[in-house]
Amino acid sequence: MYPLLEPQTDLSVFVLGAPSFYGGADTELWHTLRLWRRGGAGVTIVPTWRIDAAWRRRCEGIGCRVESIGGPEQLAQVPGLAGGTVVSFCNGNFLEAAGRIRRLGCRVVWAGCMLWMFDAERRHYDRCGTFDRYVFQSRYQRTTLEPELRRYGYSPGQGAVIRGAFEVDEFPFHPLAHAAGEPFVVGRISRADPAKYAADTWSVYRGIDHPIRARVMAWDRRIARKLGRCPEWAECLAAGAEPSAEFLGRLHCMIQRGDCRENWPRSGLEAMALGVPIVAQNHSGWREMIRDGETGFLVDGPEGAAERATRLARDETLRVQIARNARDALENELACPDRIWEAWRKLLAGVRSETEATIAT
Repeated sequence: MYPLLEPQTDLSVFVLGAPSFYGGADTELWHTLRLWRRGGAGVTIVPTWRIDAAWRRRCEGIGCRVESIGGPEQLAQVPGLAGGTVVSFCNGNFLEAAGRIRRLGCRVVWAGCMLWMFDAERRHYDRCGTFDRYVFQSRYQRTTLEPELRRYGYSPGQGAVIRGAFEVDEFPFHPLAHAAGEPFVVGRISRADPAKYAADTWSVYRGIDHPIRARVMAWDRRIARKLGRCPEWAECLAAGAEPSAEFLGRLHCMIQRGDCRENWPRSGLEAMALGVPIVAQNHSGWREMIRDGETGFLVDGPEGAAERATRLARDETLRVQIARNARDALENELACPDRIWEAWRKLLAGVRSETEATIAT
């Protein structure tokens, strides 16, 4: 368990959206809520526009207030929202209601998790200009998005790189042991988007010079059209068929390759926490998450992916050491709660100071 953070009880924030078990932004939101509350920030959640009863209890259980409304036309009825600080994580419903929120005098912090802008985001900027602050989870995301944001009047002082909050206690470190002669279990996890998959996935797995089994989660007809039918030695599961921790806990190695570039992939954080070594593409956000050969492997092509997975299958000492290195890097660098909370505290305090200055004038 992490030590308690330095409390900052005079900070308060409204979150437009709600956490869930699936999706990078929704899971990051839950971890961020835990971080904020342990730092002492007051948090009010305004679901857009509903919240599962179990998630409501979970949020209230860590001290968040939940204000449910019927739709964006009722935003003005939320106690204290007018003039407050609003944060939203990659939420399309929020974007459609952003104009209403800003007319209430709210300061807005946008924590998008993609490497592109939503159409609703562009429409809002055309009408109202940029938001007050932007949170980028990786330097790669920042350098990708800032040139386009500048077209709408954005300045670099509005942005900050804050790594996605990640509470490691929800993913206990327990590498799946691999005995000599046993099949080596490889796999991957993502949302069900064909771009997340490399067309040569099955050939890469076949290229591993060791008996294998494969597990793939978020599989559907679109993926099957791209990759071909699921081989008999592979288990192809629909999105959400298992909790991510359960799915990853049954892998000896995760191979993440696809046709898209990644910002700050949550699947990587989860695998590192659980003790699943990663073989990932040598570009985009993976370069900021993995130290090649120390906390995982970065590869440039299919042959490299198969070769690194073969090394892990044949050398259990190396595989376990990489898993341990990755968990250590996660706890002390990539997801260090003190660093992430301090970055959020600084950002939220700055927004509050600007609000107070505006009121004073």
